[in-house]
Amino acid sequence: MTSSLSLLAATDFSAPARHALERAAQLAATHPGAQLTLTHVVSASMLARLRGVMRDEAPAMEARLADETQRALTELATRLGTQHACPVDTRLAQGSALEAITDLADELQSDLLVMGARGAHFVREFLLGSTTERVLRRTRRPVLAVKQRPQGAYRRVLVPIDFSANALAAAQTAHRWLPDAEIILLHAYEVDIESTLRFAGISDEQIHQYRARAREDALNSMAQFADQLSIPAGQLTRLAVHGAPTLRILEHEQSLDVDLIAMGKHGQSTLEELLLGSVTKHVLAYSSSDVLIAGHPA
Repeated sequence: MTSSLSLLAATDFSAPARHALERAAQLAATHPGAQLTLTHVVSASMLARLRGVMRDEAPAMEARLADETQRALTELATRLGTQHACPVDTRLAQGSALEAITDLADELQSDLLVMGARGAHFVREFLLGSTTERVLRRTRRPVLAVKQRPQGAYRRVLVPIDFSANALAAAQTAHRWLPDAEIILLHAYEVDIESTLRFAGISDEQIHQYRARAREDALNSMAQFADQLSIPAGQLTRLAVHGAPTLRILEHEQSLDVDLIAMGKHGQSTLEELLLGSVTKHVLAYSSSDVLIAGHPA
């Protein structure tokens, strides 16, 4: 594997963030030479409130806060580096978490950004959208949203596909970071205007024929899609199922006992390339597994 891989893991010192750091260090350790950087962003709005309350004492309090935060970040880096035998750097920033994290990822040319799916302020994030989701909208880099405490390496990865360049990027990104994992390609197909056909009195037998034809088309497209991948055939499984994509993805996450879901930001129908697609957004919100969102395809 390449020795130039770079990971950036953001933390707010919450439990979900600790799980994300553990996963980031685990991934870094499996790629010799990979560099892991931990970052924490001191909120500019919090500092402004501190200045309003403390006034004359604010500069000393800010300095103490910076020192204590850096100390906590350094302790985390030392522990992770020792536990996983990988180099770990730290970067302390101030400002907006969204801007600081994405700007630092660009500065470091990070190959993967690792974050907890939820942070310390869960209720506020539920109402306004999590920092992770907002980072996903802004960055073009792959983002791993960690939901579970790491129990071991990712063994089985579910990759929902619609045959777009974004889906291709998701499959390739998953294999790049997890070269030994099983990759399960899942395509959920639906018959166009099926409800209209039923309303028009088309028989169930005819609709079944349309579904069979849609499945055959899906399998043919999947074969062409798989030919573009650099994943060994022995590690690749293909599934074509009928139904709504979000529902089928969440069902197969459970029935296949996957460790990770890897997706593109959006599918073929997006109007703006940096927005999260509805399927990706729902899977990110409702899945139990960690979710890898591929960056913008080259």
